Amino acid sequence: MSMRLAAALVAVLTTFVFSAGAQAIEGDKPVAKTKATPAPTPQKIDPKNFTAEQVAEVTILAYGVRDRLAQIRKTTIESGTSSYVRSDGQTEQSKYQRFILRGDATDKERIRLDQQFSNAKYSLLYNNGSVVGVYDNNTFTPREDVAKAFENQIVHGIDALLRYKEDGSTLAIASRDKVMGVDYILLDVTDKQQKKTTFYISAKTYRVMMLTYEDAGIHYKRKFYDYNYAQGTLVPFRTVLWADEKQVEDSEIGTVTFGQKMDEAMFNVG
Repeated sequence: MSMRLAAALVAVLTTFVFSAGAQAIEGDKPVAKTKATPAPTPQKIDPKNFTAEQVAEVTILAYGVRDRLAQIRKTTIESGTSSYVRSDGQTEQSKYQRFILRGDATDKERIRLDQQFSNAKYSLLYNNGSVVGVYDNNTFTPREDVAKAFENQIVHGIDALLRYKEDGSTLAIASRDKVMGVDYILLDVTDKQQKKTTFYISAKTYRVMMLTYEDAGIHYKRKFYDYNYAQGTLVPFRTVLWADEKQVEDSEIGTVTFGQKMDEAMFNVG
């Protein structure tokens, strides 16, 4: 475990141990002086006994600290390439650009995904929890599977964990497991719409290495690779999605920048 992460663990446990705090003032009136209470004995840090909330908070620290993430990632501009396996087994390649205007919670995000295939170019917009398509400046209703895949990227993404407090989600440790020699903490995050995502968090680095979820009877698994830092925050530059053990998507980020000014008109419909 790195010194930076070890220090983060101490900070998290200090927050939880002293969250109630010793109050010296009630309103504007000083509290009567009382006999000093001995300082509590420092607790030994034991990640094996972390609560679900402690696991989530240390993970957020590993990605860049909640306040820093909110400040730096007010906007996101991302470009890259994706490949999709169609139902007939053929693979489609696309270039994409993703624009995100951060909201107070995940369902308040405004997201635009521009995709360019060999024979088509269109956009998908996520606004107030709904998805619409845009082609040649005209809106259309995207196919149900296309809209659902886009929505799942958002609802079942890493931000569902990093922003669990803003989203009002509940947390539970599903298990602690070892996969291919790596120790994982499996953390269930369930949002207010009862959509559950299970995050496989490395017990060593507190990075999300994989997540799973169910939708319409299909078991999905998304893995994260090529982690690197972008403007001081942690980003996986490659993700691969499986549906019932069949690979259906492989995406790789080329460039990503945060905090740039963005024209809100690009998220408007009509």
